[in-house]
Amino acid sequence: MSVDERIVEALERAGITFACWLPCSLLGGVIELLEEHPDIRTVRVSREEEGVGICAGAALAGERPALVMQNSGLGNAVNALCSLTLTYRLPLLMLMSHRGYLHEDIPAQVGMGKAAPRILEALNLHTYVVERPEDLDVIEGAWRTAESAGEPVGVFLTPRLWASE
Repeated sequence: MSVDERIVEALERAGITFACWLPCSLLGGVIELLEEHPDIRTVRVSREEEGVGICAGAALAGERPALVMQNSGLGNAVNALCSLTLTYRLPLLMLMSHRGYLHEDIPAQVGMGKAAPRILEALNLHTYVVERPEDLDVIEGAWRTAESAGEPVGVFLTPRLWASE
């Protein structure tokens, strides 16, 4: 089973029923599988804060939402996370490729690669890092945390995860 398939399987086990996504080369396979998934409704968005808003509406409608994005987009989402999901205590799983972290080819990704985990820490949000396929069960626990705390939770998927294939 590929890493992408294992990620989608972990989302299934977590009970995710709705996902907004933005294009990402690392997450392309995951996004493709989600788009074909019969039980997970997907919406492509153009900006991360748009995804936060749509996922908030989905949560209010009883869905279990995930936002699939690069960590570089976290900066775009901060205001919506604070003013919407945190204010109204809405669960959200943020599944992020950790760009700018390891062997990054694009220098512009490095700044947010360093800052993204600290941004979530500054917001006092739970953060998890997955580097090995055998640790993907973190996704289930992250969703349970998001649901019980009524807040966003970040899961960073590092390039090492795919390097194992």
